[in-house]
Amino acid sequence: MTTAAPPSQDILKPHLAIAGGHKLQGELRVSGAKNSALVLMTASLLTSERLTLHNVPPLTDIDGMESILVSLGVKVRRRSETIELQASSLTSAEPPYKLVNGLRASFFAIGSILARMGYAKVPLPGGCRIGARPVVEHIRGLKALGALVTVEHGVVTAAVPGESKRLKGASIVLDCPSVGATETILMAATLAEGISVIENAAQEPEVQDLANLLNAMGARITGAGGPTITIEGVETLHGCEYSVIPDRIEAGTFLLAAAITRSRLRVAPVVPDHLSAVLQKLRDCGCVLEIDEEGITITPGEIKGVDITTQPFPGFPTDLQAPFMALLATANGTSVITEKIYENRMQHVAELQRMGASIRIQGNTAVVEGVSNLSAAPVNGTDLRAAAAMVLAGLVARGSSQVRGLNHLDRGYAGIEAKLRACGAVLERLLS
Repeated sequence: MTTAAPPSQDILKPHLAIAGGHKLQGELRVSGAKNSALVLMTASLLTSERLTLHNVPPLTDIDGMESILVSLGVKVRRRSETIELQASSLTSAEPPYKLVNGLRASFFAIGSILARMGYAKVPLPGGCRIGARPVVEHIRGLKALGALVTVEHGVVTAAVPGESKRLKGASIVLDCPSVGATETILMAATLAEGISVIENAAQEPEVQDLANLLNAMGARITGAGGPTITIEGVETLHGCEYSVIPDRIEAGTFLLAAAITRSRLRVAPVVPDHLSAVLQKLRDCGCVLEIDEEGITITPGEIKGVDITTQPFPGFPTDLQAPFMALLATANGTSVITEKIYENRMQHVAELQRMGASIRIQGNTAVVEGVSNLSAAPVNGTDLRAAAAMVLAGLVARGSSQVRGLNHLDRGYAGIEAKLRACGAVLERLLS
């Protein structure tokens, strides 16, 4: 007697069924910035007082960070998009591997744990597998502030010598403007003795958001948003209430959803300065943008090819490379996309090719020949932004597409199918 094989786990995972070819209309609302909220949550470790954050998106990554903070002794209370965090008495300086492994941003807590407790033991992080993303810069920065740091068996252990257990201010020049390293050093330096200077600092809006929060908590930070940040250490920080900035990557994704479906659409809230490079590329490829106090209305024209090179802020963001490629796959003419941030961020190309896109890869450069139509296919989002690109392609492809990899998508887009449905998209989440 033959026994039927059990269904594979992949088959049992949910997917989005997307009927392509429907125009969008109305307004797409942008949630709080995931990459900012995650780091702001770790700032709660720097004070014994309550920190209240508003506009926190309901994402699986946020759930993961909450679990990590709870494991350290932080009291957490969430209601809607507000989260209250109080680290009045930390019970551990060692977040468990099983929680840290799936969330890269968890490693950024090492700076705040070390500054508060004088000791931290944090496993090396996980997250999307899009490149090496080393933590060497984090470690160099902590060592410059006086910490003794070792890396053994995949775990980073840092300790502050001496009785005071306080880090010492220092001048730190980053080899590359790493967002994570800038944020880690920034948090560590807030409670250090003396003045710290970070040269070649990351200039991303999320770094500015962290500095603004820390200043609201009593830190003395100047220069955030530029290449040189100065931190005058203080003895203690206090609690406060603070609202997370809008998610510039989600906003960019929604603008691209309008462009790829050739739909007039309003996207809000948006801080245009956070998306300058993306907005310029949208104009270059044939879109008209009307910017008001809170949002952007996009009216796509005839979409033509453009060239894109990803760069640190204020350059074109790597997180929108895959979604923009989906748009350019439908453009008139040839586009050249060069990825200069992560060495393994072209995994979405094969999936777009399954939908009829004409793309050639050479190293970290993709040459995209626009086609008149994409065709529906079963595809997989191999990382967070690749999954978003597959959704965008599905919105315009002829037929019904099945997009898998929703575990990645849910890390960065809160209720994306409900938001798109409200604007006229035809899609649903199914378990098959």
